[in-house]
Amino acid sequence: MQTITAQSATWKWQGFTIGYQHAGPTQLDDQSDAPAVVMIHGFGASSIHWRKNMPELAKSCQVYAIDLIGYGKSDKPMPGDPLDYTFETWGEQLLAFCYEVVGKPAFLIANSIGCVVAMQAAVSDPSWIRGVALLDCSLRLLHDRKRQTLPWYRSAPTPYIQKILGYRPLIKLFFNQLAKPKAVKNILRQAYGRKEEVTDELVSLLLEPAFDPGAVDVFLAFIRYSQGPIPEDLLPKLTCPALIIWGQEDPWEPVELARAYGDYPAVEDFIELEGVGHCPQDEAPELVNPILARWVKEKNTP
Repeated sequence: MQTITAQSATWKWQGFTIGYQHAGPTQLDDQSDAPAVVMIHGFGASSIHWRKNMPELAKSCQVYAIDLIGYGKSDKPMPGDPLDYTFETWGEQLLAFCYEVVGKPAFLIANSIGCVVAMQAAVSDPSWIRGVALLDCSLRLLHDRKRQTLPWYRSAPTPYIQKILGYRPLIKLFFNQLAKPKAVKNILRQAYGRKEEVTDELVSLLLEPAFDPGAVDVFLAFIRYSQGPIPEDLLPKLTCPALIIWGQEDPWEPVELARAYGDYPAVEDFIELEGVGHCPQDEAPELVNPILARWVKEKNTP
C-alpha cells in the first residue's frame, strides 16, 4: 500500500499564521465519512512530532496535526500582545481550528502539555470533541497548587528560579545554550526510554523553530507559567471518552503519579508501555499506532 504523505498548510487565527499538517485516506469513496483526528504536540515540539503516526491513522481518518501558537510553523507573538501563552488560549485556538478547518467534531490525540490543551478544549465545548487520547500527560508538578504538596526543600526554590529566569538577558543566554544540537539531543535522551530513537533528523526538526523571532519569549513565558488548569481540574469535567497511554520509563511525568488518573469516570483505559519514555508516539509508533487506530474505530462505530 502506498504511504500517505502529510501536506503542510497554514490557517489564520486572530490575525496570526498557524501552521498545521493534514493527511487523509485516498481509497475511500466518500472521504467525508472518515472520522476527524487532531494531534497536539508537547512543550518545545511541533506537528512534526507526529510524523510517524499521521500516515498510519490517515488510512482511515482525516488527520490533522496543529502547531500551537508560539511553536513550530505558527507565529510567535510577544506574550500579552494581544494574548498570553496559557492553556485557555491554546484550548481556544484548538476549538477554532476544529470549527474552521476540520469542520466537524474531532477526536483529539495529544502528548505532554498538549494533553492539557486537549482536555481544556473538550471541557470548553464538549459538542465538538468526540474523545481524547492522552499520551504521557503533563502532571504540571511545578504548578503553584502542586508545589504546596511537595516537601519544602523541593518546592521552595521554584519561585526564586522562576524570578531569576525572568531576567531576559540571562534567559536569552540560557536559551541559546539549549538551542544547540548536542544540548537538545541530551535532553531528548533523558526523556526517551528508547535512546536510539533520538536521531539527528529529530533534533534538527525540533530545533528549526527555535531560531524564529519571538521563540525566546515564548520559552520564557511558559517556564514561568505556574497557574491555569491541572489535569485533576479537567479530568472530572470530561464528558467524552478518554484513553490514557503512558511510557513506564518517563522520567519527567512518572507513571507512579499518573496511575490514579485511570480512576476518573471518563477514562476507559490506562495503558502502560514497557521500556518507553515521555514521547510514546515517536519512540514506539509500532505500539501506539494500532492502539490509537483501534480506539478511533471503536468510538466511531455507531
